Amino acid sequence: MKKSDINIAVLLGGASPERAVSKQSGKAMFEAIRNLGYNVKVIDPAYGLEQPEKTEDYFSDCDCSVIYNDNYIKAINSKLFDDIDLAVIALHGKWGEDGTIQSLLELRGIKYTGSTVLGSALSMDKVRSKIMFSHFNVTTPKWIEVTRQTNTEKINKMINEKFGYPCIIKPNDQGSTIGLTKCKSEKELEQAVLESSQFSKRVLIEEFIPGREVAVGIINNTLLPVLEIIPKHELYDYECKYTDGMTDYIVPADISKSLEDELKKQTKIAFDSLGCKDYGRVDFRIDKNNIPFCLEVNTLPGMTSHSLVPKMAKAMGIEFEELIDMIINSAL
Repeated sequence: MKKSDINIAVLLGGASPERAVSKQSGKAMFEAIRNLGYNVKVIDPAYGLEQPEKTEDYFSDCDCSVIYNDNYIKAINSKLFDDIDLAVIALHGKWGEDGTIQSLLELRGIKYTGSTVLGSALSMDKVRSKIMFSHFNVTTPKWIEVTRQTNTEKINKMINEKFGYPCIIKPNDQGSTIGLTKCKSEKELEQAVLESSQFSKRVLIEEFIPGREVAVGIINNTLLPVLEIIPKHELYDYECKYTDGMTDYIVPADISKSLEDELKKQTKIAFDSLGCKDYGRVDFRIDKNNIPFCLEVNTLPGMTSHSLVPKMAKAMGIEFEELIDMIINSAL
């Protein structure tokens, strides 16, 4: 079958706090797919049946229609998907990366890129991910789980008993470091938990691992070169992730062969332990003793000019369009 005979829909935008980032990923993926010769269109499930008339309007900062979660069902159950052979998912965060959109696509009988429902749901749930990591002997920072209703004194006691300050406080099912805080003392605790709980009912508090931050990509069981992240801020936060010049990326990372091998081994185990497939990215912190601590698995990593997996792939000689073609062919 010719590429021009294959109908692809790029799903972007969505209703999560990562909507803006998703638009960037979706635009880059759409342009690559179009250049590859596929028959491609864009759909924003958060718009439901009120889709923009012009393709460029999907990438605009201004929304053309009202955004609702329940629009996802209306969109996927409509004629918008009647002739679609493959959905390329460029959504990030809730309802796109957590198994929700994957469930709806499966019910409609439409193939899609990335991990299945279970792998997506487990990866998005940071606490469940860490339970699986521990079971499969993947080293991960110590953690506790709380909610907005948990008494601050009780949380402080648990932190001091488990790992102490500073610690990282973040929503249990959010990405792009949205709602994340490095909490340095009890004085900052209540506000940090409040900030995270705006984005999730469950809050993850974990041990802070001083040291280097790295990531390893995987595509079709091929492990990509290790990439080191050196942000201008203390943490690799939202601004550092999506602003030019705010982060230096070194790929391949300047690490020993033994550490590289260990990171790739841990990446494969972590990825497989959650039932992930096709492609993704696994994030780590490396402590002063060169011990890697697995933070999380990303099943739909960013595909922007700042994104890590395309940088890793390029270091291996895989250009962006070839990378997207590999993802498409794997899903088909």
